[in-house]
Amino acid sequence: MEERRQKVVIVGGGFAGIAAAKALKKANADITLIDRTNHHVFQPLLYQVATAGLSPADIAAPIRNILRGQSNTTVLMDTVTDVDLEKREVVTASRRVPYDHLILATGAKHSYFGHDDWEPYAPGLKTLDDALRIRKEVLLAFERAEMTSDPEERLRQLTFVIIGGGPTGVELAGAITEIATRTLASEFQNFHPEDAKVILVEAGPRLLGAFSEESSARAKSSLEKLGVDVRLNCRVESVKDHIVETSGGPIGACTAIWAAGVQASPVAQWLKVEGDRVGRVVVGSDLTVAGLENVFVLGDVAIVKDTKGGIVPGMCPAAMQQGRYAGKKVLAKLGQRGDPGDFRYIDKGIMATIGRKLAVAEVGGRKFGGFLAWFLWLAIHIWYLIDFENKLLVMIQWAWSYITFRRGARLITRIE
Repeated sequence: MEERRQKVVIVGGGFAGIAAAKALKKANADITLIDRTNHHVFQPLLYQVATAGLSPADIAAPIRNILRGQSNTTVLMDTVTDVDLEKREVVTASRRVPYDHLILATGAKHSYFGHDDWEPYAPGLKTLDDALRIRKEVLLAFERAEMTSDPEERLRQLTFVIIGGGPTGVELAGAITEIATRTLASEFQNFHPEDAKVILVEAGPRLLGAFSEESSARAKSSLEKLGVDVRLNCRVESVKDHIVETSGGPIGACTAIWAAGVQASPVAQWLKVEGDRVGRVVVGSDLTVAGLENVFVLGDVAIVKDTKGGIVPGMCPAAMQQGRYAGKKVLAKLGQRGDPGDFRYIDKGIMATIGRKLAVAEVGGRKFGGFLAWFLWLAIHIWYLIDFENKLLVMIQWAWSYITFRRGARLITRIE
């Protein structure tokens, strides 16, 4: 009698999930990858879609296409709602999917720290839909400024508030400033787009909290030279239609963007374990949950310790490393390779772009700024794009934008 093939279920088509699936390409097992969308998104470049620098297809690829050469892999577009640990089944909106080994890499969404009523007025940036919504709001603000004759209304339309001074907030602030001062500078007749005001609000004492104080100060100085109004130690108290209330006073603005916090998907609830304050699950050195040796938790939903006892950052290189490791670990459990031992994180550095030829980077203990950091950021981010076609398209688009200051994806769609 033929032995039953083992079933491996991967939930999440982000960096960790895709890396795990690829590592299992030759596994003698049935692999099922479940994601609520049909595409993988290169999240570090979402802000470029949100600011009209790139089109959605430049930073995304269909999951089926990415895994097209894997005959052992089935892709399901479905929404996972629970995990039945007793029956070893993943529960989705339409079915129950049995597993022998489970890899959970479901990512995170933006968190409003208990103020979900702010979301309609300050969208976050985690998905392509989020990016397109922000792009529409940013571009509509300039169109509305062109149509109004009321100076106060025009000022509100041309004021952009970005809440959160992490990499996403810094990158958005620089990009929106470039749109106003360069891209749109000669395209309107009734006002000057360069009069737009970009305000970056951060509750903490400095920007880019994961970076060194030197890089943080460099980022702040670069943004201010671009014309961004950086407000540190400024706490947001409420976000309403056309106004952001802060500890430093109200800001009248028609466009606010949330870049201040994240909340892990409900993996902790599914596994009936305790999560931290943002919902992440503590995993062991083999990336499994205590008492669940066949359940791996990766990426933004996991608290992973490095060899020095620190927490592995929620960045795409770390997620990819975890995904590849989980795949190897499953292969070992299937008896198809040796055990890879404990997970060891290789720190490839951190970086954030600020604007044209401006970025900060920290790699291998060294700190970079200006054009060198920007070039490193550009090369590394394009390198990590999933397939060659995307890399080529992004490189051509960026070269065009660099030479001409133009942003070619300035389409406004779905106006309600």
